[in-house]
Amino acid sequence: MERIVVTGMGAVSPLGNTARESWQNAVQGISGVAPITLFDVSNWLVKVAAEVKNFNPAELLGARAARRYSRYEQLALVAAREAIQQAGLEVTDENAARIGVFLSSAVGGLEAIQDAIYVMKDRGPRRVNPFVIPMMMSNGAAGLTAIEYGFRGPSMSVVSACASGADALGIAWTFLRTGVVDVAVVGGAEATICEIGVGAFDRLGAMTHRTDGVPQPFDGERDGLVMGEGAAVLVFERESHARARGAEILGEMAGYAATADAFHVTAPDENGAGGAAAIRQALASAHLPVDAVDYVSAHGTATKLNDQSETRAIKAALGTHAYKVAVSSTKSMTGHMMGATGALEAIFCLQAIRENVVPPTINYHTPDPECDLDYVPNQAREMPVNVAISNAFGFGGHNTVLVFKRYSD
Repeated sequence: MERIVVTGMGAVSPLGNTARESWQNAVQGISGVAPITLFDVSNWLVKVAAEVKNFNPAELLGARAARRYSRYEQLALVAAREAIQQAGLEVTDENAARIGVFLSSAVGGLEAIQDAIYVMKDRGPRRVNPFVIPMMMSNGAAGLTAIEYGFRGPSMSVVSACASGADALGIAWTFLRTGVVDVAVVGGAEATICEIGVGAFDRLGAMTHRTDGVPQPFDGERDGLVMGEGAAVLVFERESHARARGAEILGEMAGYAATADAFHVTAPDENGAGGAAAIRQALASAHLPVDAVDYVSAHGTATKLNDQSETRAIKAALGTHAYKVAVSSTKSMTGHMMGATGALEAIFCLQAIRENVVPPTINYHTPDPECDLDYVPNQAREMPVNVAISNAFGFGGHNTVLVFKRYSD
C-alpha cells in the first residue's frame, strides 16, 4: 500500500501557540503548568492546570468566531490554519472532495454546556445562547474546519476518550491507504479546564492537589494528573500526491493499531495486555521489528495505575529491547490535554525524528521499582531517532498506538 506522509503541523498548547514553539519548549523541559486563571479556584483543592497562554480568539479568528465558537473549536481552527499553511495546501473544485477532515475531541465544548446550564438555571431557558448546540458538539471542530476551507471529503470526529486525537490520525491513515481521500487534515482539540471538567476529574481521584513540581509521570511520588488544554493538527497525504505537488515531506506515519482492554470503564488492565497488543500490532502494520524502535512517547499520565500498567505493556511488547529504548512523557510539561494529547505527541514524535532529540520527562526524582525503564529524566537527550511510537490510552479501555519513521525516498 502507498506510504502516508506528513506535510504540515500546527499546534496551540500550554507550551506555545505554534507547533514550533511548543516543541522548542518541550525540548527545553519547560513546564506549562501554572495557577488556574479560567475560573476561580479559591475554594478548590485543585489549584493548577496547563492552560494555553495569551490566546485571543477575537484577534486570531475575528469577533464572530469568538462569540459563536467554543474554546476547543477556536483552538482547533488556529492549529489547523498553521498546519494547512505549512503544507501549502490549496483547495480547488477538482480536489476538494478528495480532502478529508478527521479532527477529534473527547468531550467537545464542555464549558459551553456548563455555561448554558448556569444561564438556564439562573435566567431561564429562553436566555440560553442559541449557538450552544454547535458549540458543544464533539464534531464541531471538524465541521468548522471543513467549512472554513471548503474540504468536501469525509469530515468526522473519532471519540475514544483520551485516545481520540491519536485515533483520528489512525482512522485518517486508514482512509488514505485505502484511497478514499488523497489528503487528510487530522488531529485533536480539547478545552476542559472549567468547573465541571476539573471538579469531575478530581472527584474521580485522578488529579494531584499539589502545586509545585507536578505532574510526575513514572515517579515514585506521583499522585495524579494535571489537566491541560489545546489543539494539534497535522496534514497527511498519500506519498504520490505530496510528491506530485512538490510538498515538503516532514515524516511518515507508518503504522497504527487500536485495541480494547474490555476490563474497566476508567482503570487500565494492570498487566498492560491491551496496550502491549496495540504496540505489537502497530509495529506489525508498519512492517517493523521491535528492535527498530528508538523512542516511545508514553501516555504517562502520572496516575499510579496508568504508569505502572503502561510500563508493563511496553516491556511485554518490546521484550528486552524495552530497556534499551528511550521513553518519555511530555504530559509532565503539557499536562493531560485529553482528546488533543495524542495529536500533539504525534507532532513531538515527528520532531524527535527530524532533529534527533528526545524530549524529557520533567519532575522525575524518585524511581519506582514498578516503573523501571529509561524515562529520559529532566533533560532532553540528543540521540539517533529513526522510529518513534506514540501510546495513547483512554477511559473505556482504549489503547491506541501510532508508529512514525524517518522519511526517505
